Amino acid sequence: MELLVPRGCAFGYLGPNGAGKTTLIRVLLGLTRADAGTMSLLGYPVPKQRDLALARVGAIVDEPRFHAHLTGKENLEVLASAREQAARGRIAPSLERVGLSHRADDRVAKYSMGMRQRLGVAACLIADPQLLILDEPMNGLDPAGMQDMREMIRGLVAEGRTVVLSSHLLDEVERTCDAVAIVDRGTVIRQGPISELLAGASMTLRIECSEPERARGLLAGTTFAADIDVVAGGLVLNLPAGTTRELIAEVARLLVEGAISLYRLEEVQASLESWFLQVTSRLGDQ
Repeated sequence: MELLVPRGCAFGYLGPNGAGKTTLIRVLLGLTRADAGTMSLLGYPVPKQRDLALARVGAIVDEPRFHAHLTGKENLEVLASAREQAARGRIAPSLERVGLSHRADDRVAKYSMGMRQRLGVAACLIADPQLLILDEPMNGLDPAGMQDMREMIRGLVAEGRTVVLSSHLLDEVERTCDAVAIVDRGTVIRQGPISELLAGASMTLRIECSEPERARGLLAGTTFAADIDVVAGGLVLNLPAGTTRELIAEVARLLVEGAISLYRLEEVQASLESWFLQVTSRLGDQ
């Protein structure tokens, strides 16, 4: 299956440890040679036209690295000197864009992890990139730093840029990205808009009722009762993907007809994390 990243979106690139996420990023950027297959960035075939493609690509692989004895601004000046003349004029706007203007003249040695991550994004922006590739950009950030990074990424997408985000923090990916792909052993297993992928995940039904054990017994003889857990105050039913609303109504009917007082019946939407675990566990079985 091909990995297809739509333009103008935040795209999450996921996979178990050792699945090949960072390797693919390094191959796209020309840092590692590919053994087989074809690739293109922004419509340019790589590695054949790598220079043309990378002129409008910004990337952070692993973690951003800078000269600690130089200031943030001086580090960007060093990087801009390797690009076109216009890159130098983008230094101040890039620092402003990531919220580091007030610390631009401080040595990077004094920067926090979050500030270094933001400086890494600023280093990408001096190329005025159409595509940003960020490998684990939220590693080591506190909750406030994660929120800042998330808002920054959404802001970059709002400007018409495409952001590819590799991360193991699935709740942050779900909050940040429009679409995702799962890769395993270098192969794309699933991809698409998050809303569509989660629609195909299994469903969890939470029930609060008067007699959980008896309710479990009433449901035990049905075709949908393969996975029922009794919890404090009720039941949790794990239902397969594609479960209809009519089945949920049937659960309610059986309990009410069995003289079980039904206090709450709630469909719990699958999270990206639960869907990811479902998919990757099936891969392990195979």
